[in-house]
Amino acid sequence: MILKLSFKFLLKTFVIIGVFVLVSCKEDYVPKPKAYLRLDYPRAKYTETKLNVPFSFETNTLATRVNLKHVAATTKSYGINLEYPALKGTIFLTYKAIEGDKKNLIDFLRDAQNLTQKHTIKADEIPITPYENKDRKVYGVFSEVKGNVASPAQFYVTDSVNHFLTGSLYFYAKPNYDSILPAANYLQKDIKHIMETVAWK
Repeated sequence: MILKLSFKFLLKTFVIIGVFVLVSCKEDYVPKPKAYLRLDYPRAKYTETKLNVPFSFETNTLATRVNLKHVAATTKSYGINLEYPALKGTIFLTYKAIEGDKKNLIDFLRDAQNLTQKHTIKADEIPITPYENKDRKVYGVFSEVKGNVASPAQFYVTDSVNHFLTGSLYFYAKPNYDSILPAANYLQKDIKHIMETVAWK
Protein backbone atom coordinates (compact mmCIF):
# COMPACT_ATOMS: atom_id res chain seq x y z
CA MET A 1 0.00 0.00 0.00
CA ILE A 2 2.79 2.39 0.93
CA LEU A 3 4.72 1.33 -2.18
CA LYS A 4 1.61 1.86 -4.34
CA LEU A 5 1.00 5.25 -2.80
CA SER A 6 4.56 6.42 -3.30
CA PHE A 7 4.52 5.24 -6.95
CA LYS A 8 1.35 7.27 -7.63
CA PHE A 9 2.85 10.20 -5.80
CA LEU A 10 6.08 9.99 -7.84
CA LEU A 11 4.14 9.69 -11.09
CA LYS A 12 2.05 12.76 -10.31
CA THR A 13 5.16 14.66 -9.25
CA PHE A 14 6.97 13.82 -12.52
CA VAL A 15 3.95 14.83 -14.58
CA ILE A 16 3.64 18.16 -12.75
CA ILE A 17 7.39 18.83 -13.04
CA GLY A 18 7.31 17.85 -16.74
CA VAL A 19 4.44 20.21 -17.47
CA PHE A 20 6.15 22.97 -15.50
CA VAL A 21 9.42 22.46 -17.44
CA LEU A 22 7.63 22.48 -20.80
CA VAL A 23 5.68 25.64 -19.98
CA SER A 24 8.64 27.48 -18.53
CA CYS A 25 10.91 26.68 -21.51
CA LYS A 26 8.88 28.82 -23.92
CA GLU A 27 10.63 31.91 -25.20
CA ASP A 28 9.32 35.29 -24.15
CA TYR A 29 6.84 36.76 -26.61
CA VAL A 30 8.41 39.48 -28.71
CA PRO A 31 5.96 41.45 -30.84
CA LYS A 32 6.94 41.61 -34.49
CA PRO A 33 7.26 45.04 -36.10
CA LYS A 34 4.60 46.05 -38.61
CA ALA A 35 5.53 45.15 -42.15
CA TYR A 36 4.44 46.85 -45.35
CA LEU A 37 4.16 45.31 -48.77
CA ARG A 38 6.94 45.94 -51.21
CA LEU A 39 5.18 47.50 -54.15
CA ASP A 40 6.58 47.40 -57.65
CA TYR A 41 5.17 50.10 -59.87
CA PRO A 42 5.36 50.10 -63.67
CA ARG A 43 8.20 51.92 -65.35
CA ALA A 44 7.13 55.50 -66.02
CA LYS A 45 6.11 56.41 -69.57
CA TYR A 46 5.86 60.14 -70.19
CA THR A 47 3.86 62.08 -72.77
CA GLU A 48 3.57 65.82 -73.36
CA THR A 49 0.39 67.39 -72.02
CA LYS A 50 -2.05 68.93 -74.47
CA LEU A 51 -3.65 71.55 -72.25
CA ASN A 52 -4.67 75.09 -73.13
CA VAL A 53 -2.38 76.74 -70.55
CA PRO A 54 0.68 79.05 -70.83
CA PHE A 55 3.16 76.19 -70.36
CA SER A 56 3.69 72.56 -71.32
CA PHE A 57 5.19 69.61 -69.45
CA GLU A 58 5.37 65.85 -69.60
CA THR A 59 3.20 63.66 -67.42
CA ASN A 60 3.28 59.97 -66.55
CA THR A 61 0.64 57.87 -68.34
CA LEU A 62 -0.12 56.35 -64.91
CA ALA A 63 -1.88 59.65 -64.15
CA THR A 64 -5.12 58.46 -65.71
CA ARG A 65 -7.09 61.61 -64.88
CA VAL A 66 -5.81 65.09 -65.71
CA ASN A 67 -8.26 67.81 -64.69
CA LEU A 68 -7.83 71.46 -65.68
CA LYS A 69 -9.66 74.30 -63.93
CA HIS A 70 -9.47 78.03 -64.64
CA VAL A 71 -9.07 79.41 -61.11
CA ALA A 72 -10.24 82.96 -61.83
CA ALA A 73 -11.75 84.28 -65.03
CA THR A 74 -10.11 87.70 -64.57
CA THR A 75 -6.58 86.30 -64.16
CA LYS A 76 -4.36 83.81 -65.91
CA SER A 77 -4.50 81.32 -63.04
CA TYR A 78 -5.04 77.61 -63.56
CA GLY A 79 -5.34 74.52 -61.40
CA ILE A 80 -4.33 71.13 -62.79
CA ASN A 81 -4.88 67.88 -60.91
CA LEU A 82 -2.89 64.82 -61.96
CA GLU A 83 -4.72 61.89 -60.38
CA TYR A 84 -3.05 58.51 -59.84
CA PRO A 85 -5.87 56.14 -58.74
CA ALA A 86 -3.52 53.11 -58.65
CA LEU A 87 -1.30 54.90 -56.11
CA LYS A 88 -4.18 56.68 -54.34
CA GLY A 89 -2.48 60.03 -54.80
CA THR A 90 -2.78 63.33 -56.66
CA ILE A 91 -0.27 65.95 -57.75
CA PHE A 92 -1.95 69.37 -57.55
CA LEU A 93 -0.47 72.04 -59.83
CA THR A 94 -1.29 75.75 -59.65
CA TYR A 95 -0.17 78.22 -62.31
CA LYS A 96 -0.17 81.99 -61.77
CA ALA A 97 0.90 84.72 -64.16
CA ILE A 98 3.49 87.11 -62.70
CA GLU A 99 2.77 89.66 -65.46
CA GLY A 100 6.14 91.36 -64.98
CA ASP A 101 5.18 92.54 -61.49
CA LYS A 102 7.97 91.98 -58.95
CA LYS A 103 5.47 92.19 -56.08
CA ASN A 104 3.50 89.28 -57.58
CA LEU A 105 6.69 87.21 -57.77
CA ILE A 106 7.55 87.95 -54.12
CA ASP A 107 3.99 87.10 -53.00
CA PHE A 108 3.95 83.83 -54.97
CA LEU A 109 7.36 82.81 -53.60
CA ARG A 110 6.24 83.59 -50.05
CA ASP A 111 3.03 81.54 -50.49
CA ALA A 112 4.97 78.55 -51.87
CA GLN A 113 7.49 78.66 -49.02
CA ASN A 114 4.75 79.08 -46.40
CA LEU A 115 3.00 75.96 -47.70
CA THR A 116 6.16 73.94 -47.06
CA GLN A 117 6.80 75.60 -43.69
CA LYS A 118 3.32 74.60 -42.45
CA HIS A 119 4.59 71.01 -42.34
CA THR A 120 7.55 71.72 -40.05
CA ILE A 121 5.50 70.85 -36.94
CA LYS A 122 5.03 67.21 -38.01
CA ALA A 123 7.96 66.83 -40.40
CA ASP A 124 11.06 64.91 -39.36
CA GLU A 125 13.14 66.62 -42.03
CA ILE A 126 12.63 68.82 -45.12
CA PRO A 127 15.51 68.44 -47.60
CA ILE A 128 15.40 71.18 -50.24
CA THR A 129 16.90 70.79 -53.72
CA PRO A 130 17.32 73.88 -55.95
CA TYR A 131 16.61 73.43 -59.67
CA GLU A 132 17.87 75.50 -62.59
CA ASN A 133 17.62 75.19 -66.37
CA LYS A 134 18.97 78.38 -67.95
CA ASP A 135 18.12 77.29 -71.51
CA ARG A 136 14.42 76.91 -70.68
CA LYS A 137 14.47 79.77 -68.12
CA VAL A 138 13.13 77.48 -65.40
CA TYR A 139 14.31 78.09 -61.84
CA GLY A 140 12.84 76.55 -58.73
CA VAL A 141 13.00 74.38 -55.64
CA PHE A 142 11.92 70.82 -54.84
CA SER A 143 11.08 70.08 -51.18
CA GLU A 144 10.76 66.54 -49.82
CA VAL A 145 8.82 66.59 -46.56
CA LYS A 146 9.72 63.52 -44.48
CA GLY A 147 7.45 62.29 -41.69
CA ASN A 148 3.73 61.79 -41.07
CA VAL A 149 2.66 64.85 -43.04
CA ALA A 150 -0.25 65.57 -45.37
CA SER A 151 1.97 66.47 -48.34
CA PRO A 152 5.29 64.59 -48.69
CA ALA A 153 6.55 66.64 -51.65
CA GLN A 154 6.20 70.18 -52.98
CA PHE A 155 7.86 72.32 -55.61
CA TYR A 156 7.76 75.58 -57.47
CA VAL A 157 9.31 76.75 -60.74
CA THR A 158 9.35 80.17 -62.37
CA ASP A 159 11.03 82.25 -65.05
CA SER A 160 10.98 85.17 -62.56
CA VAL A 161 9.15 87.46 -65.01
CA ASN A 162 5.95 85.96 -66.42
CA HIS A 163 5.28 82.45 -65.14
CA PHE A 164 4.96 80.79 -61.73
CA LEU A 165 4.01 77.13 -61.19
CA THR A 166 3.65 75.35 -57.85
CA GLY A 167 2.86 71.73 -57.11
CA SER A 168 2.18 69.49 -54.15
CA LEU A 169 1.59 65.78 -53.64
CA TYR A 170 -1.25 64.42 -51.51
CA PHE A 171 -2.51 60.90 -50.80
CA TYR A 172 -6.10 59.81 -50.06
CA ALA A 173 -5.07 58.26 -46.74
CA LYS A 174 -4.13 59.21 -43.21
CA PRO A 175 -0.46 60.27 -43.24
CA ASN A 176 1.79 57.33 -42.38
CA TYR A 177 5.26 57.93 -43.77
CA ASP A 178 6.36 54.28 -43.81
CA SER A 179 3.28 52.98 -45.61
CA ILE A 180 3.15 55.69 -48.32
CA LEU A 181 6.93 55.85 -48.85
CA PRO A 182 7.07 53.58 -51.96
CA ALA A 183 4.29 55.54 -53.69
CA ALA A 184 5.74 58.87 -52.50
CA ASN A 185 9.18 57.99 -53.93
CA TYR A 186 7.59 57.01 -57.25
CA LEU A 187 5.56 60.22 -57.53
CA GLN A 188 8.48 62.41 -56.43
CA LYS A 189 10.28 61.21 -59.57
CA ASP A 190 7.25 62.33 -61.58
CA ILE A 191 7.36 65.74 -59.90
CA LYS A 192 11.05 66.12 -60.75
CA HIS A 193 10.26 65.10 -64.34
CA ILE A 194 7.56 67.79 -64.51
CA MET A 195 10.10 70.37 -63.30
CA GLU A 196 12.65 69.19 -65.88
CA THR A 197 10.20 69.28 -68.80
CA VAL A 198 8.33 72.54 -68.11
CA ALA A 199 8.44 74.82 -71.15
CA TRP A 200 6.91 78.28 -71.00
CA LYS A 201 4.75 79.44 -73.92
